[in-house]
Amino acid sequence: MTVWTASDAAAATGGQTTADWSATGVSIDTRTLQPGDLFVALKDQRDGHAFTAQALEKGAAAALVDHRPADVPEDAPLLIVADVLAALEALGSAARARMTGQVVAVTGSVGKTSTKEMLLEMLRAQGASHASVASYNNHWGVPLTLARMPADTDFGIIEIGMNHPGEIAPLSRLARPHVALVTTVAPAHLEAFDDITGIAVEKASIFEGVEPGGIAVLNADVETSAILMAKALDCKLRDISFGAYGTDFKLIRADLRGDTTVVQAQMGADPLLYKIASPGRHFAMNALGALAVVAALRADVALATAALGRWRPYKGRGQRERIHFDLVDTALTLDLIDDSYNANPTSMAAALDVLASVPVTNDIGRVSRGRRIAYLGDMKELGPDETALHAALADLPSLQSLDRVHCIGPLMRALHDRLPDYQRGDWFETSAEALPLLKRRLDSGDVVLAKGSLSMKLGLIVDAIRKMGHAPLSEEEG
Repeated sequence: MTVWTASDAAAATGGQTTADWSATGVSIDTRTLQPGDLFVALKDQRDGHAFTAQALEKGAAAALVDHRPADVPEDAPLLIVADVLAALEALGSAARARMTGQVVAVTGSVGKTSTKEMLLEMLRAQGASHASVASYNNHWGVPLTLARMPADTDFGIIEIGMNHPGEIAPLSRLARPHVALVTTVAPAHLEAFDDITGIAVEKASIFEGVEPGGIAVLNADVETSAILMAKALDCKLRDISFGAYGTDFKLIRADLRGDTTVVQAQMGADPLLYKIASPGRHFAMNALGALAVVAALRADVALATAALGRWRPYKGRGQRERIHFDLVDTALTLDLIDDSYNANPTSMAAALDVLASVPVTNDIGRVSRGRRIAYLGDMKELGPDETALHAALADLPSLQSLDRVHCIGPLMRALHDRLPDYQRGDWFETSAEALPLLKRRLDSGDVVLAKGSLSMKLGLIVDAIRKMGHAPLSEEEG
């Protein structure tokens, strides 16, 4: 399906084309570029113009550039503009303008990506749906997502994030959502804000871009919910609240049963029951907010709850898997919870809650007793109270159910120092330093969580644990 023709892209951006072309997608990365994509030569950590020739060699339909790079042939298909990022924003704006379906924007301190993926799973069965890839939620991720959106999309799902004040409102105005969801407000990115009130104000600014007559969906359980409600009112939006204190979508209880979360809620006066094939009370809340969005879109909530059962956590965000240690004896396993993509005090508490709830298996390993083990890395961008926030993790009730906690990074030293002797594991400066000891620290029957901010590279530990495993032999192979 053609997403952009040369003439349409030129009209949207005010640029000049050097040839006639049509693109079936939009890409900013030659590593993931598909033949037929329009390659956008963004200048971010690296200048995309240096990869334009490579993109064209890989089959890009054309390249969006501010000049023709020296290594690109004169007859190459180019769209030449004054500013590449501004042109990408223009493409995003034009794609949004031609789309006649409904758009949802999702933000929040925790749970943006999981909720966006839940919504995609719920809505794709009810119409042509398009969503942000991974966590493409910033100043280039949002326009890129919009620029990729086919004109016949029924449901567009746009994730919007922030690191500093003033980032969310412009992106929301670009997306022009019909419904905007704030999953939660929590102490994340405190380095750029005075306090959590400032974070709430920034999150609430997503409502500034909502179309007239649109709907604000917000978490009633957060201490700053009044700020969210006031902003929705100021923007003349109808608000729908969800959570244990929600008046529209009320969480009654969430039970963690092995690999499943069973949720009892209410939609107005009607009972609402749903299951999530992954443990986590935070997933129950994210799903409730997503169901509120489905209702706001006037889509089918019953179909959405059925689709929710097929959703699984995204890689690095609570994904759970079983690692087999023996090719023949399939009982020799370890359960791994990969939550290595990001961390703040709220998401850390949620992940530890899940770890504490997962049953271990006894009498199958060297130690004979299965253990709950955590590898925890620094939580970044927490501001002047960062050390105290790390130390405070020791007071979480879920920590009492853990057998061993290994800490990674200078900030996690504060937690390590507060742990009792029986629970205190290793402390490492970096994740790489933990790798040589993994085989000695883990055993069959254990459940292991890896969580920390992305820069702490807990993914190295996750990958190393995966490599310790073997796919079990089938009956024919055995």
